[in-house]
Amino acid sequence: MTPLPSLLKPNLKTKFRVDFDWWRSRDRNWRNSLLSFLCEDHQKLFGDVHSEVNFDLVDPKTGEVTQGDALLDTLINHCAKQEGFISESSALVDSIFKIFLVNGNQPFDSEQIAALINRPADTILRTIGSPRVYKGIRPV
Repeated sequence: MTPLPSLLKPNLKTKFRVDFDWWRSRDRNWRNSLLSFLCEDHQKLFGDVHSEVNFDLVDPKTGEVTQGDALLDTLINHCAKQEGFISESSALVDSIFKIFLVNGNQPFDSEQIAALINRPADTILRTIGSPRVYKGIRPV
């Protein structure tokens, strides 16, 4: 019998990503946290929007149309691409979260994240591999 994934202790090679569905279901203020990462122009645009606004998203490679959250899409596809989005002075959890945004929420292990934000991999693992979940960052 294989142990449940939630009972396995993450190690340096464990991949993580932001689980937006998990975060959304457990934190009433998750959108407020996302708003703080928007660029200045988009903070103004989304500042008065207090609920999820879905719109059509078109995959540029396949042409597939899906419904998606306008705020999240804007954050990932515009704001995260801006110069200075990731700063060395950012809090550790914020820097880790931003790495996932910049990279389209692709899974990364602690060593990969460490190389991208110049912080110790063991510190990253102790932070995001703990039982407490920050900003929806969870093992894959």
